[in-house]
Amino acid sequence: MTLTPTTTHPLHVRTLADADALGEAAALVAADRLRTAVAERGRARLMLAAAPSQSATLRWLVRADGIAWDRVEAFHMDDYVGLDPAAPQGFGTWLHTHLLDHVGMGRFHRIDATRPADEAAAAYREAMGEEEFDVVLCGLGVNGHLAFNDPPADLADPLSARVVELDEVSRQQQVDEGHFPELDAVPPHAVTVTIPRLLHTRTVVASVPTAAKREAVRQTLGEPVSGAHPGTALRTHPDVHLFLDPSSDPDSDPASDPAAA
Repeated sequence: MTLTPTTTHPLHVRTLADADALGEAAALVAADRLRTAVAERGRARLMLAAAPSQSATLRWLVRADGIAWDRVEAFHMDDYVGLDPAAPQGFGTWLHTHLLDHVGMGRFHRIDATRPADEAAAAYREAMGEEEFDVVLCGLGVNGHLAFNDPPADLADPLSARVVELDEVSRQQQVDEGHFPELDAVPPHAVTVTIPRLLHTRTVVASVPTAAKREAVRQTLGEPVSGAHPGTALRTHPDVHLFLDPSSDPDSDPASDPAAA
């Protein structure tokens, strides 16, 4: 699972008309990979992100035909330490609302962040095991993070999940997206799946809409691969599909995008 940053691959980048079209295109790729995995092996492994960037993708994925959801085993990337599991900000709760309550998922492994943090991370490492995922659905943080691997991130982290302290940019993003009323309300720690484990997958489908992510996308595509810009690690994987809208595409004219106004 160790990354080799000297080996890079071109990302499959598509810019769609708006966030809904982005979600539809991303879901088509994810659904195809899930169906293929079930056809080939009788089961599929899916890693999920819980964020507004994923809303349209999951909405379209729920509608996709031919996915044997009872053969899919799902995981999620991260969750806050110490948050009430019933709180709407909890990522497991969010995924139930946007996906799990609408499909007959075979199994969902939820991070138990009510446990002592180190125990929760260790339990999740055991739950994931070492088998690769078939599909990772991810976004990209305002600071370029993948999951809660904030910069500077360890691109060769030997652990598959760990406890992290969230940087202020990540915490402020949660406020800006409406999940918490103020910075002090955002939990300071989380359990996160690490970057090498996220990239131990057949396919990555990254849904990254909105102007707030424009600079992070530019860094992901243009900066050298390093922990200073965690999203650049996507370029070390041979099958990454990055879906943008005009406001998040650094090569587009934001003035021409009504959503950016």
